[in-house]
Amino acid sequence: MFERGEGGSSSLAPARSAFESLLIETAPGADLGYLLDKVDRHELDGNDRVALMQARARLLASVQAELLADMLSVREAVVEVMGTNEPDFEADEIRAALCLTRYAAAESLLLAALLIESFPALWQALRDGLLDLPRVRVVAEGLIGLGGDQAAQAIELLLPFAPALTTGQLRARVAKLAISIDPDSARKSYEEGVKSRRVWAGRNPDGTAGLFGLDLPADRVAEAMRRIHQLARELKTADDERSADQVRADVFLDLLTGQVNSSGTGSGVLDLRVDLTTLAGLNENPGEIPGWGPVIADVARQVAERQSKATWQVTVTGQEGEVVWTGTTRRRPTAAMRRYVEVTRPVCVFPGCRMPARQSDIDHNQRWADGGPTVPWNLEPGCRHDHRLKDEGGWKLERIGPFAWRWTSPLGRRYEVGPDPP
Repeated sequence: MFERGEGGSSSLAPARSAFESLLIETAPGADLGYLLDKVDRHELDGNDRVALMQARARLLASVQAELLADMLSVREAVVEVMGTNEPDFEADEIRAALCLTRYAAAESLLLAALLIESFPALWQALRDGLLDLPRVRVVAEGLIGLGGDQAAQAIELLLPFAPALTTGQLRARVAKLAISIDPDSARKSYEEGVKSRRVWAGRNPDGTAGLFGLDLPADRVAEAMRRIHQLARELKTADDERSADQVRADVFLDLLTGQVNSSGTGSGVLDLRVDLTTLAGLNENPGEIPGWGPVIADVARQVAERQSKATWQVTVTGQEGEVVWTGTTRRRPTAAMRRYVEVTRPVCVFPGCRMPARQSDIDHNQRWADGGPTVPWNLEPGCRHDHRLKDEGGWKLERIGPFAWRWTSPLGRRYEVGPDPP
């Protein structure tokens, strides 16, 4: 359940222990609960402790599925006793019995009804321990706007890949799929959402304050964040004691108050990935801004056409996802090799990481010090944390295919990452 990277297949340590095999073969339920209750985790080696953690996560997901079913049955009992359906009062028994707030009880009951009555296959995936509750919630909330048949189609397409995805990856995948299935509804929803764009400021309990831009166009937010990252890198010096987050926050305020002092020019480069047929207006498939997620076709086309305000790197793909063309709207990159790596591997290659390649280190797979050449097939994007994880944290990375990698943890567990499935 948890040993997959995006698009990767499940991969365990080379030699699966008898204990791990037993856990995998035991379905979530009373038998698995009894088995786990008898285990002393301190007597297990590191590999079996990981297997124990995974098994307990499957059991927890199964119990949570049954708890949601219990909540729905309590609602049915309340309705039967009252003789009428009063939505305002349906969750109060749950609220009192479980010591929940009114909002939490209502939201839990709403999720239970949504899963069991509208998305039964999704509830069953939770019951079987294939997905945990946070990921099930992400899928359910992302499909609310689709019709029943459309939602069922989406779930059928998602379930083979969903166990391999984090909530962030899954949210982007669900959004992209929802746009693909019903592009007209997605466009209308986006246009209505942007109409409510606003800025909000408020004071925090500790005396600090927050400043937020809400419901903004996704492509312009991505462009703005790219600009902030660029300026922060320029301004951060070796003797600057501020953290990277603090520098970015200061740049954000400096930009708004007109106090930025930078030698940089332009707005920075930001990626756009889009089908050639979408650019030509032949379909409404969503585009994607790596690290940010999908955007509706209209936004993708507008971004590709915009040449005066920013430098955009555009990747045009064919029907099978292959790269057809890549370029920039204003200037040609000076580091062609880095650009090739960024285009073909748009995010960090660690399982589940969504850090864009442009904000990551381009790292040698086989270290330069060990004779590794500086050629595209030996270079991979890794965010700063995951780069250090390989160099300092005891993790090992090996390429196992053209766009597939295997990470081996210090405990000997293997995690594979492969091409993003269509």
